[in-house]
Amino acid sequence: MAWADGVPVTVDDVILAWEVGKHPKSGVTEQESYRRILEVRRIDDRTFTLINDRVEYRYNLLALTPLPAHVERAPFDADPERYKNKNRYVTAPDTPGLYNGPYRVTGVTAGAALTLEHNPHWPGEAPAFERIVIRAITNTAALEANLRSGGIDYIAGELGLSIDQATALERRMRSRYRFSYRPGLIYEHIDVNLDHPALKDVRLRQALLFGANREAVSQALFGGRQPVAHASVAPNDPAAAKDIQRYSYDLKRAAALLDEAGWPLDAKGQRRNVAGDPLAFDFMTTAGNRLRELAQQALQSDWAKLGISVNLRNQPARVFFGETVTKRKFNGLAMYAWLSSPENPPRTSLHSSMIPTADNGWSGQNYPGYSNAEVDGLLDKIEVELDQAKRYALWARLQQIYARDLPALPFYFRAQPFVIPLWLTGIEPTGHQYPTTLWVEDWRDSRK
Repeated sequence: MAWADGVPVTVDDVILAWEVGKHPKSGVTEQESYRRILEVRRIDDRTFTLINDRVEYRYNLLALTPLPAHVERAPFDADPERYKNKNRYVTAPDTPGLYNGPYRVTGVTAGAALTLEHNPHWPGEAPAFERIVIRAITNTAALEANLRSGGIDYIAGELGLSIDQATALERRMRSRYRFSYRPGLIYEHIDVNLDHPALKDVRLRQALLFGANREAVSQALFGGRQPVAHASVAPNDPAAAKDIQRYSYDLKRAAALLDEAGWPLDAKGQRRNVAGDPLAFDFMTTAGNRLRELAQQALQSDWAKLGISVNLRNQPARVFFGETVTKRKFNGLAMYAWLSSPENPPRTSLHSSMIPTADNGWSGQNYPGYSNAEVDGLLDKIEVELDQAKRYALWARLQQIYARDLPALPFYFRAQPFVIPLWLTGIEPTGHQYPTTLWVEDWRDSRK
């Protein structure tokens, strides 16, 4: 195998990936998996042995993606802390030597489009399409309009249309497109910033969930096709637990919890504490996502019935994910989705060592800032427990604590609507975090 500039992929590329991944200032979000590798033992240019610090049940799922040492070694060695902004993937993404798959990036229009062309050094079966253009359309209404006008051929379900848009579109365009609704492990949730002086109280978080009519939102927006979530683990995941606390819509219980926590109603129906401060916070999500914005408004209305003031403040996805969420700058709630795979421990999002800070280069994905010693211990044990029954018992306890503590408010599990032109074959939706594009070399045009 070679990079797209013809330079062979070697163990040097694996070693560089490991060094970048484990560097405390590199900004890599999942540093833990790299830090667990004690050594990359070189045997020859194409053979190596990984020495890990533990035995874990997912040992054979480790994905250590090589970095092209002939391109990236120099900028990393020159300044590891600034590498995340100085690497060629950022500064010159059309450099051929950055890619070793069936395609290479040949053009980038920031925030708008990415052009892929066939990698001439790809050793596998040649892909059917010489050129693919990926367009970034963050507004779902514009996405649908582009499909209808022929501006795009295919909408991937991983980041595409909402369920209601897809079903409406199917009624009009089923003669030209195949519509696939793949039940997924995509967890739509609302992160709670636990540094917020009011929301750090678990009774407030429980009150918010009791006061949110999530079933009504699911029915109104998705026709009930996207089930309400009760934990971060999807019901179709083999590790899902059944005996966890559930929060049905109950305004009386929500109000009682707010009173108990010291937030009674004033004469004007506003919740205030003993100091006279109103119970108020921001609620953020990605701007332009119509369904998320409608869901936001519904929850804002629900919580207003309890005397809670919620300020809706949305941002473009590149700002929301690139800055606000990753640096924990949201002052209250942040709604988005996690993509997972079956029986995938949520270490990066729940372990206390994964709270992003300036000191660790904002690595980790524990954006709420959740810290629970028992949860840390369970996550540590789950990964090394080889007995499945014992491991599932640990999983069950983890989900019970999550449902009690609510570092994030569970919302629903998303189905993925794929809109595929009838002539395009080879696309097999996965329903989890590994997207269909990983098998792009299997895509074919049946008209040829």
